[in-house]
Amino acid sequence: MSLSLHEFAIAVLRLSLWLVVLTVIFVPLERWFGAQHAPRSRRELFHDLAYYVISSLMPILVLSVVTAVLAVAARHLVPDALISALQMLPGWARLALAFVIAEIGFYWGHRLSHELPWLWRFHALHHSTEHMNFLANTRTHPVDMVVTRLFGLIPLYLLGLASPSVVGSGAPALLLVLGTLWGFFIHANLRWRLGPLEWLVVTPAFHHWHHSRYDHINRNYASTLAFLDRLFGSHYLPAQWPVEYGTDTPQADSLTGQLLDPLLPVKK
Repeated sequence: MSLSLHEFAIAVLRLSLWLVVLTVIFVPLERWFGAQHAPRSRRELFHDLAYYVISSLMPILVLSVVTAVLAVAARHLVPDALISALQMLPGWARLALAFVIAEIGFYWGHRLSHELPWLWRFHALHHSTEHMNFLANTRTHPVDMVVTRLFGLIPLYLLGLASPSVVGSGAPALLLVLGTLWGFFIHANLRWRLGPLEWLVVTPAFHHWHHSRYDHINRNYASTLAFLDRLFGSHYLPAQWPVEYGTDTPQADSLTGQLLDPLLPVKK
C-alpha cells in the first residue's frame, strides 16, 4: 500500500521539524566539541540538506510498498508454530531479538555494499563527504539506503518478528527510527570517546574510522552494535582519530549527476 498525499505531507512536515531539532542539538555540540573545524562550502551544505530530504522520503515511499508485500507474504510463509512461540516471549525479549537480528542484517548489507562493485557504485556517495557532520548520515543514494535496510528488515518478516499477528510487530518501524537517530550521532563531528561502552555500541570515533579515506574504509560496518565487527573480523578502533575523510571514487559535482551516474552503464 502506497502513501496517500496526506501521509506524504505529514512526512514532509515531520522531516522539517526533525531537521530543526537536530540542528538545535548538533550544531552547538559540533562547534564546542568538534574533531574538525574546517568550513563547509555552500554547495556541500546544500547537498547535505537535499540528501536529508531525498534519503528520508524516497525510502519511505519505496519501503511502504515493499514492507506491505512482505507482511502479506509473511502471513503465508511464517509457520503458525513460530508465531505461537514468539507470542509466548515477553515483549522486551521480542524487541531485543528483533534488534539483534536486524542489526546483523544491516551489518551484512553494509559490508556487501563495500565488497560488491555494483553496490559500491551507490554506496560510494555516502563516503564522499570530507567533513564529518551529523547531516553526513543522510548523504546516501536512495538505492543504497533501501537495499541496506531490506537486509535488516527481510529477516524480521521471514522469522515472524514483524508479523501483524505478533504483539510488538512494530519492531521494524521502531528499529528504523532508533537506527536513524543513532546514525546522526555517530556521523556527528564530535571528539567524544565513551570508554568501555565502545566495546558494545558504535560511537563517533568508531564510525569516523569507517569514513577515513584510505586504509580502514572497509572496517567498522556495524550501525549500532560494535561487537558485531569483532565477531566478523572487521573491527578497528585505535586511540587516535582519522586525519582525512572521503573516498577516491569519483563523484559528479551536481546533485543530479550523483543520483543518476550509479544507474548508468559503467564507462569503459
